[in-house]
Amino acid sequence: MARRVYIFDTTLRDGEQSPGVNLMVEEKVEIARQLARLGVDVIEAGFPRTSQGDFDAVQAIARAVRGPTICALARVVKEDIDRAAEALEPAERRRIHVFTSGSDIHIRHILRKTRDQVVEESVEAVRYAKTLAEEVEFSPQDCTRSDPEFLYRLFGAAIAAGADVINVPDTVGYTTPEEFAALIKGIRANVPGADRVIISVHCHNDLGLAVANSLAALRAGASQVECAVNGIGERAGNCSLEEVVMALRTRRDFFDLETGIDTRQIYRTSRLVSQLTGMPVQPNKAIVGANAFSHESGIHQDGVLKERTTYEIMRAEDIGLASNRLVLGKHSGRHAFAEKLKEMGYDFSREDLDVLFARFKELTDRKKEVTERDIQALVEEEMFTVSEVYRLDYFHVTTGNNALPTATVRVAIRGVDGEERVIQEASCGDGPVDALCRAVDRATGENCRLVDFAVKAVTEGKEALGEVVMKVEADGQAVIGRGLSTDILEATGRAYVNALNKLRGAVVARRRSGQEATTACP
Repeated sequence: MARRVYIFDTTLRDGEQSPGVNLMVEEKVEIARQLARLGVDVIEAGFPRTSQGDFDAVQAIARAVRGPTICALARVVKEDIDRAAEALEPAERRRIHVFTSGSDIHIRHILRKTRDQVVEESVEAVRYAKTLAEEVEFSPQDCTRSDPEFLYRLFGAAIAAGADVINVPDTVGYTTPEEFAALIKGIRANVPGADRVIISVHCHNDLGLAVANSLAALRAGASQVECAVNGIGERAGNCSLEEVVMALRTRRDFFDLETGIDTRQIYRTSRLVSQLTGMPVQPNKAIVGANAFSHESGIHQDGVLKERTTYEIMRAEDIGLASNRLVLGKHSGRHAFAEKLKEMGYDFSREDLDVLFARFKELTDRKKEVTERDIQALVEEEMFTVSEVYRLDYFHVTTGNNALPTATVRVAIRGVDGEERVIQEASCGDGPVDALCRAVDRATGENCRLVDFAVKAVTEGKEALGEVVMKVEADGQAVIGRGLSTDILEATGRAYVNALNKLRGAVVARRRSGQEATTACP
């Protein structure tokens, strides 16, 4: 019988530490809900002590999500642990994840303490956290550059104090599979009580070995792997959830390990995280990249047409990609559309369904063929529409290689009384996108800076839906705006107004100076 491996997802904690990523509370909750559908065992929802935004997000997830254990990070500091426990209070199952440092490099230069002090503080923290949550996980940072004998002592003390999970982080992505497997075997053999707890691993990808190291550790006896969707995270990122899960599934004959993941939810989860973080998935990314199930070579194409397994070791359907085409068009009715959404795993209220159906019918007037990916993109856009202060009512752009790009816009602005007033403005720019954004700024009175801009086709063909993702910054706040249309300029306008609405009406969770933890995370 295959041994069970627990999937600990840190997309919302370590993943959000990726440079440039700043998720709103509502976006974090939606990702957490999707992680629950995916079937992860633990969701590390954040680090509540770092900011009010992180606290609010952890608390909102604890309140809204059922199924997985909800986890919050804390240093070996009473105030951190109290804040984590308070945020986790509404959760069905709670875990406090306390961390310190295990390597002499960290102990001397970051903590500036002795080994004995680290052990003493860790024991007190674990013992205290155990009084506030059903589960406690303990992590000493930088294990792979630590003295193994000291780690054995530290882990043993934490287990004796009540730790349910001991985590072995390769914080800087330093180790190799052989070395990491040996470390796990050493911990199992030399730490008193190691057989009574879950041994977890948390690998970073600085040398591109995070997945390989995690798999080696699992074979050596670890039973929990900490990972992130699309492998996002600090620096080069974390162990990729989809890669480690599909490796275990595809090579079960070799690993003899299993997870509780519904792999059919992998692609949708990947897209959701990519869209909300503004971090595109590279085309050649394993499992979820655009090229993962594509074949360009004539030899490969011929082989796959004759027998799929000649060049494919996984089925696209296994990760949630549809193999069939969606047969819906301009003559399709509301009932057929609603049934298709249910088939795709979505459940909407009547009001939300009305909005989506209107957008669908609008799309069918522009596209002859509507695919399932078109529908998924529409759903994702509507799911994350924020409260509208501004609404792009009309736009017109003129441009050309010998013409000055000029944009005219009409923007509806909703006041605090709920009444709308309409402002029309025009502006020139260095290009059509610049002109359009400047015209919207003039109409709204906002003064924003476009930091990043990306456009991609959601589906194939000349009439494909285009998705625009942009990062917009104002007054020290940065948000991600998204827009979808068969017209790229319309998608641009929708994305820019979406970003303005976020800046105007939403509280952005961000780490402020003076509120940040003084120690790095595992």
